[in-house]
Amino acid sequence: MERFDVIVAALGGMILLLGLPSKWISRGPVPPTLLALAFGILVGPAALGWIDPAALGDSATILERAARLTLAIGLLGVALGVPREYPRRNAREMMILVGPGTVLMWAVSATLVYLILDFHFWLAVLIGAIITATDPVAASPIVTGELAKRNLPERLRHAISFESGANDGLSYLLVFLPFLMLTRTPEEALSQWLVHTLLWEVGGATLFGLALGYTAGKLLQIAGKHDAIEGAWRLIYTVALGLFAAGAGRLIGSDEVLVIFAAGAAFVQVVSASEREEEEQGQEAVDRFFSVPIFALLGTALPWEGWRALGWNGVLLAVAVLLLRRPLPLLLLRPLLPSVRSWPDTLFLGWFGPISVAAIYYAALMEHKLNEPRIWDVVSLVICASILAHATTGAPLTRLYGRVTGMNAGRGADHAIPQKAVS
Repeated sequence: MERFDVIVAALGGMILLLGLPSKWISRGPVPPTLLALAFGILVGPAALGWIDPAALGDSATILERAARLTLAIGLLGVALGVPREYPRRNAREMMILVGPGTVLMWAVSATLVYLILDFHFWLAVLIGAIITATDPVAASPIVTGELAKRNLPERLRHAISFESGANDGLSYLLVFLPFLMLTRTPEEALSQWLVHTLLWEVGGATLFGLALGYTAGKLLQIAGKHDAIEGAWRLIYTVALGLFAAGAGRLIGSDEVLVIFAAGAAFVQVVSASEREEEEQGQEAVDRFFSVPIFALLGTALPWEGWRALGWNGVLLAVAVLLLRRPLPLLLLRPLLPSVRSWPDTLFLGWFGPISVAAIYYAALMEHKLNEPRIWDVVSLVICASILAHATTGAPLTRLYGRVTGMNAGRGADHAIPQKAVS
């Protein structure tokens, strides 16, 4: 209990310290996620030693559960931020980004791990799958807020948001294929992957999440029509939906990440933007409260000895993943993506594919199941490289995009176009 009290006090104090000068921080070069990571390193075993996840039990399990809670809040917030018309009007483009785009990023990542670190083939494929998905929690600050609205067109902001939410859930397929190959015979693994993972854990999760979100939306409308729900309860309704989706998804043995996003997507189709204005205020506040501590917890669990064992090959891998994992597939798929209309669009969308909370979740889950510490060694190094690179370049490159395209001067082609045309 004393260790738990230290964690609660440290994380609460960190949020207070980051919250008071939050406007100044938002204008500065160092974002809250990077400050939280540095705080975690400071209070972790490598420095002051106030917080040590290993002393509380299995650190992989602690990270997995913390990341799952953060994803439950963050994924639903991403789904709520995408206009209800967007998935229908841009279905083909989003299928390309989430389908072939995700598979290509997986192939690039796995190849880099295999060639640079010389790991066993299926272990390299597993690590490549873990670092494939674009993270919705880390991507959200890039595409929300006044800076993004002034400098980025809606087509890019919504594309990043929708893709980051959808491919997080679909990464479950990519992660569990190599996991099954490592733990079963090839015939058993393929049968299990096709029948159980694909049909039930992913297909069932999608249907369950859609039904859950639709039902939650209808119930909220009924309660509103009968003046049965208080304003304070409306503020936390969607937060509760995210938590329920995460827990229920795990209880039925499905991909809970996909359940959460599907629930949010269906909820948006039922409850209009004007109807959920109050819920979005509560969702945004809770998002900020939950998204920062996970980076501090990451800082306390960094495997310094494992990084030393990887040596310069680990650094080379992290750099190569940032430069090739997402930019290369975007260059190949650019002719098939109507939203990507120019080289600034291609470069911006190709660069901003951050790796963080979803990778923490999948890495901790796989390390726990396989008892293979190298998974966390490699993935945590790539995550920290992504946090450093994407967090520090987010605001400057957003402003640069606005200057190059004229968005920040109000000259962007779709800055003043109605939503129907934008979508």
